[in-house]
This record gives sequence, C-alpha cells and structure tokens, in this order.
Amino acid sequence: MHVPDGFINAPVSVAAGAVAASAIAVSLRGARRELDERTAPLAGLVAAFIFAVQMLNFPVAAGTSGHLLGGALAAILVGPFTGVLCVSVVLLMQGILFADGGLTALGVNITNMAVVTTVVAYAVFRGLVKLLPRKRRSITVSAFVAAVISVPAAAVAFTLIYAIGGTTDVPIGQVFTAMVGVHVLIGIGEAAITALTVGAVIAVRPDLVYGARGLTTPLKLRVGGELVDTPAAEPAAKPAAGPVPVAARSHRTVWLVGLVTSLVLAGFVSFYASANPDGLEKVASDKGIDAKVEDHSAADSPLADYGVEGITDGRMSGGLAGVIGVGVTIVAGTGVFWTVRRRRTPETEAATASSSSSSQLGESA
Repeated sequence: MHVPDGFINAPVSVAAGAVAASAIAVSLRGARRELDERTAPLAGLVAAFIFAVQMLNFPVAAGTSGHLLGGALAAILVGPFTGVLCVSVVLLMQGILFADGGLTALGVNITNMAVVTTVVAYAVFRGLVKLLPRKRRSITVSAFVAAVISVPAAAVAFTLIYAIGGTTDVPIGQVFTAMVGVHVLIGIGEAAITALTVGAVIAVRPDLVYGARGLTTPLKLRVGGELVDTPAAEPAAKPAAGPVPVAARSHRTVWLVGLVTSLVLAGFVSFYASANPDGLEKVASDKGIDAKVEDHSAADSPLADYGVEGITDGRMSGGLAGVIGVGVTIVAGTGVFWTVRRRRTPETEAATASSSSSSQLGESA
C-alpha cells in the first residue's frame, strides 16, 4: 500500500506530513515508557523483520498480491508507540534507499501504514484480550483479529485522503469498494503472519511480548490446603563478574534467531514472492488513480526496486538488496530505540527481577 508521488496533491500531502510528524513526536515520548535496555534491541529487530516480510508479496486474487503492513505485529510485540516508530523507520528506509513509496507521499504512507494500522490494531487487540480467557491462545486469536481489521482500516484511510486530495477524477465510491474489497483479503494474510509470529515468540519468551504483559498472574503455593501468593523474590546482588544469566542468554537467542530469519526471508525467500501488483497498485491501474503518478526522486538509487545496481543476476541482486535493507533497518531502528529508551535504575531492575520470578502467563492451552 505504498502510495507513490502524484496520487495525492501537494496541500493534502503536506497536511498528512504534519499529521505523521505529530504522531512520531508523540510516539517518541510514549516509546520511552515501553522500551528499556532489554527491549530496545528487540524493537530494532521487529523493524527489520517487518522490512523483510514486506518483500514477500503473496497472491490474494487473480492478478493481485499483498504484503504485510506490520502495524499490528509491531504494536503487539513491542507496544503501540514503539510500533508506530518501527513501521515509520521501515517506510523511511524503503522510500530513501529502495524508491518504494514516494518521498512527497511519505506523510501519507506513515499516516496510513504506521499510525492507522497500529492504533486500530492495538485498540482491537486490547479490547479482545479483556474479554477472552487469560490464556496464551487468547493472545494469538486477538492478534489475528486485530491484524485482519487493521488492513482494511488503512484502505479506508487512504480512500478518505484520496477523496480530499486525489489528483484524478475517479468516483470515490469505486475507490472505496475496490480498496476495501482487496484489502480484506490481504488482511487475512497479514493476520496469519502476525498470529504465527506472536505465537512463536510467546512460546519461547512470553515476557518479551508487550501485549501479553497485562495478563500475568502471580504463582501460587498450596499451604494448608489453600492457594496463596508466593512471596516476592529478594533482589539479588549484581555479581561483579561471572557467567551470563539464563534469561539474558535466552533473550540473545531470540534476537539472533529473529535476525537470521529476517536475513533468510529478505535474502532468499523474497525471490519467490509474487510478481503481481499489490492491492493499491492494482486498484490504481484499474481505476485510473495512477494517471498522474510521478517518477520517484530516488529512482536512480543503487538499490532502487530492491535490486543492487550493476549486478545482472536477478536472484543475487534482489537477495543482496534484501540483506542490505535488513541490516540498514536494524541499525537505524535500534539506534532510534536505544536513544529514546527508559534508563534502568537499581530499583527498576529489582522490580523487574521480582516480577519475572513471581509471575507467569495464564494457562498455556
């Protein structure tokens, strides 16, 4: 759903840019409450994973494909404010380096693909987890539904923006029907990817899933036939030196597995992605929205169109471009998130240790 230059007129593009800039400013402040030294690198990894999976267009209808938007996935894994930043970093890297999504339309794309998807998805997700049983399965089910809804919500947002500032004269009813119809199908693919990814992280490290933090319950001990809360763990003195704690090793393992997965998806699996136009491209072509599309200002980038200039082998060119994209995105994202993270103090570390030792996610069924 990357909007190119020329679809939306200048005044509305500027207004959308102001909306996007305001959302990013708010998210930078909000992300400080969601991130710390442990989760900032994970947020950078989430951004890189979204970049990689967005290269994997999947067929959804005759002559049409779709790809992950990522707002729901990012919001559930690392929090809604950080989620907006994750998708925004991806869109910025795509626009500057790969000529994907117009630079004058960057505000429109951030508003649609980062802000709308994240806000809608997380609102739906939080509403569902409050209604469903306190189980791990409830997290994945809620993630699936939230992701399904977030994609057509972004399609509706684009339609509204086009109704105000579209550069072509196409009946808005036709645009709405076509955009929502195809993006409902794309939303199913988005939901499957989101639920599988969230479920995989929960199975290994549920404490790393932001959307599951509110579902922790204290461990119980049976004393005299009654269940009582376990006492809070005393904060352990930090050793001067010694082996890396198991939790830290597990966290690094999750990060490394996620990085390798992202590199494999972008560098190898992306070669087998559908070559059909995505939902917006197909609708724009069919309805004439693209009549005034403009050439991308970064069209001469050495990585334009997800290929490396000078490499004639398509598989190698696309794979290398994907690997470079993952690397640049994870560095840029981690840099942003590390800068805005909440600094830990001895008091917060003790509270985190106590919480980790005395709580667990509800039933795993």
